[in-house]
Amino acid sequence: MFAWNRNNHFLRIMSGYGKGKKIAGTLSCVMLVLGFLSLYARSRNDIVVDQPGTVRTTPVSIVNLDDSLNYQARPNVPTRTTWNAPIMWELMFDANLYDRTHKEANTSVAMTVFAVGRYLDAYLHKFLYSAENHFMLGLPVTYYVFTDLPEQVILNFTLGPQRNLKVVRVDRHSRWQDISMMRMKTISEIIENELQNRFSYVFCFDVDQEFKARFGSEALGDSVAMVHAHYYRLPKESFTYDRNPKSKAYMDQGDYYYHAAIFGGTCENVKALADFCYLNIMEDKLNNVEALWHDESHLNKYFWLHKPSKLLSPEYCWDLIIHDESDILIKRLVWAPKEYEKVRT
Repeated sequence: MFAWNRNNHFLRIMSGYGKGKKIAGTLSCVMLVLGFLSLYARSRNDIVVDQPGTVRTTPVSIVNLDDSLNYQARPNVPTRTTWNAPIMWELMFDANLYDRTHKEANTSVAMTVFAVGRYLDAYLHKFLYSAENHFMLGLPVTYYVFTDLPEQVILNFTLGPQRNLKVVRVDRHSRWQDISMMRMKTISEIIENELQNRFSYVFCFDVDQEFKARFGSEALGDSVAMVHAHYYRLPKESFTYDRNPKSKAYMDQGDYYYHAAIFGGTCENVKALADFCYLNIMEDKLNNVEALWHDESHLNKYFWLHKPSKLLSPEYCWDLIIHDESDILIKRLVWAPKEYEKVRT
């Protein structure tokens, strides 16, 4: 990881010589190039739990599966985007058809989740236990847990058949915002070094969530975005995009407001998203800018420029503090109660 405080201090020192701006600009370019190259360097993460996963390199084509969707089943909510991507709601799909097709295609799924610092004790066990009961049941799944405390990842339950766990050591940053933003670099590296030749799809989750019902193969797609539960009913003018023109995440318009707690797709597409977000975060840091909602702001910019092929409705990630649940027929995943004063100190 880059030590940004030290690098920025170095830039300030160097910019004091001569005209300064030319040197600082050159150094900025060099650092961006080094950052890009680092995405393709071999990962130095320490894998402490290693169980063999299922090899699968070619994802099943789900075009025909999505053609089977009943877009009229939910007349009170949007079920399709302007670019004809489905928005997945309960009653729209035949779960058995999706599961049967993906099983026949030997689809395999990698899940990444970060449990750094006190997030590990507060959330990880419940997250993984609930995933074992609801996430992609019947398909091979490998959980990739990124933590600074690998020796403390101890499961008191047995993983199901074709379910595996890998614990990967990562550094802990002093600010939770940096932990959140720098996960994009780690996701890109693990895809490059391991996932792309082993899994059909990868899903990336925040750890402070709990599965409550089926989160199944109907959610798989080439590029999958999560519609934010707090914004899906609001007018676009209320979306909290980054409005700072100095940030690479700047947006003055968009389609939806997406939640960075969940995103997924093929390894190629998720890596492209992670690279985009990481490099733009780096450039912002060089310019002493931080996007309003950190990696989520950059993720929204990416999906504005590169439309997702599938959207998940708020049924796939619901916040229980929202009183109006009239659109929500099933809560597949819910936000865990927030304990920021405990986990962010």
